[in-house]
Amino acid sequence: MSQNSALGFEKAVRFLAKYLPPPNETARKPILFHNIRIGVYLYENNYEPNIVLAGLLHDTIEWSSADEQILKTEFGDEVTRLVLACTKDDSILDKEEKTNELIQRCVQNGEAALIIKTADIIDSFKWYSAQNNENELEYCQRNARAIFNFKPDGFSDKIFEELEKLVK
Repeated sequence: MSQNSALGFEKAVRFLAKYLPPPNETARKPILFHNIRIGVYLYENNYEPNIVLAGLLHDTIEWSSADEQILKTEFGDEVTRLVLACTKDDSILDKEEKTNELIQRCVQNGEAALIIKTADIIDSFKWYSAQNNENELEYCQRNARAIFNFKPDGFSDKIFEELEKLVK
């Protein structure tokens, strides 16, 4: 990792610590820890810096007090575009429809966005499996089905194979 990439990663962690809500014992999972695991996973698997940063920041709009403009000012257009692609549309109430819309939006924004969402689902699968949380594992399964249904054949990154092994 270059020094600039390392500084960007640290800047993103500090950003999350500033804007994410404090830990809550009733939360489904510790959100800061989840985001850091995804950033580290993407870094350790040699993804480009914008993918790593967007993976680290993927829950920013959904769960923090930071908005799109703050994110854009701090991390630029490309990272913001990838984060927005991975942000759920809470105006959609039907779970299946919400998941399908999210995954289709990731696909429309390119393989990088779908890689980030897939890393998110892989981490969630691991976390909820360790917690024996059947409800959230169904959420993971729903997302995995949508990823495999909507992923274009040209998206051939190894992360999709990893997700497939987890699902089986």
